[in-house]
Amino acid sequence: MLKKINQAQKFLSEMGIDGWLIYDFHGTNDLGRTFLEISKEMLVTRRFFYWIPSKGEPVKIVHAIEPYVLKSLPGKEVVYNSWKSLHSGLSRVLKGIKVCAMEYSPENAIPYVSKVDGGTIDLVRKFGVSVVSSSGFLAHFTSVLTDSAIESHLEAAKFVDFAVNETFGWIREGVSEYEVQMHILDLFDKNGFCTESPPICAVNENAADPHYEPKKKGSKIIKMGDFILIDLWCKKKGEKTVYADITRVCSFSEKASEEVKKIFEIVKEAGLAALSLVQERFKLGEVVQGYEVDDVARSLIQEAGYGEFFLHKTGHNIEYQLHGSGAHMDNLEMHDEREILPGTCFSIEPGIYLPDKFGVRLEFDVLVDHSGKVYQTGGFDHELRCLLSAD
Repeated sequence: MLKKINQAQKFLSEMGIDGWLIYDFHGTNDLGRTFLEISKEMLVTRRFFYWIPSKGEPVKIVHAIEPYVLKSLPGKEVVYNSWKSLHSGLSRVLKGIKVCAMEYSPENAIPYVSKVDGGTIDLVRKFGVSVVSSSGFLAHFTSVLTDSAIESHLEAAKFVDFAVNETFGWIREGVSEYEVQMHILDLFDKNGFCTESPPICAVNENAADPHYEPKKKGSKIIKMGDFILIDLWCKKKGEKTVYADITRVCSFSEKASEEVKKIFEIVKEAGLAALSLVQERFKLGEVVQGYEVDDVARSLIQEAGYGEFFLHKTGHNIEYQLHGSGAHMDNLEMHDEREILPGTCFSIEPGIYLPDKFGVRLEFDVLVDHSGKVYQTGGFDHELRCLLSAD
């Protein structure tokens, strides 16, 4: 822990921030708790603060009922039992401090790191302290993967590629979207994988809804000539394993329509262009920010005349949760200026969604290892597949 604190202090000094104030109440700041290595099983029902100054010794502010919460961490301890003593203790700790970082995002621009409530921010500002976001350094502690976590992602990426190919081979006329979903879940379970939510099988116009959920009652029955989208994500069962997340499409026919083939090619090129930017920047040792990756994919789709039908971000950070707290490939839902870090993983998934017709999303994952080498994982279809052979 001392090594992490020293690293945090180095970031704070480089960024001209006086300190990092980590606050939590009832687990609302999961990112701060991740840094502090507080177990989810630990009973924590009172507010606590952990102050890491850019130089000097940390300070723990804990309630008298739960003094054990930060016991394993270095630093002086301030114990409170009333709101007045809490305010008094916090005031003393922050005396003379001009700028502190918290899990806060101005105007909630990056919701993934906005964990501290507005009232607590007000309280800190009351002591004359300017609050800035910790997002500039936080991902180094919450989203950079260990070697074993990276291995678990690669294992999951290999499996989802297998699972989607096996499922396309299993699909036949007369099965429903829901049955396809259940088939994939069965594959997950039998092979030791799990998921936080079920996969998607969407047929024809349902594929134009990026978050369509097939239900047991009312899901479409697959028939000749249908367009099918499958989006699946999973991770190995166990602790500290990392997700893989891919989307593939196909035509349940001998030959896809010209419109489907056209949209497929546009989306494919958008995804490959986004990947190319990441590869080139890391090859040159240059920074690449999340919004830049989104811009590359989005501009290509816009130039093709389908910008209004690209409804979501180009990609999301992937870690122990499917949608992680690191940089997202996004300049639509968020203007994500955070840089992509070595040791992190994310998806690239541009899409074009034509209402009442179909939607094409092609998703693969990108892993940047600790040395900065970029890998595309989860497989990729360079050509639109048709499930029925002319033979």
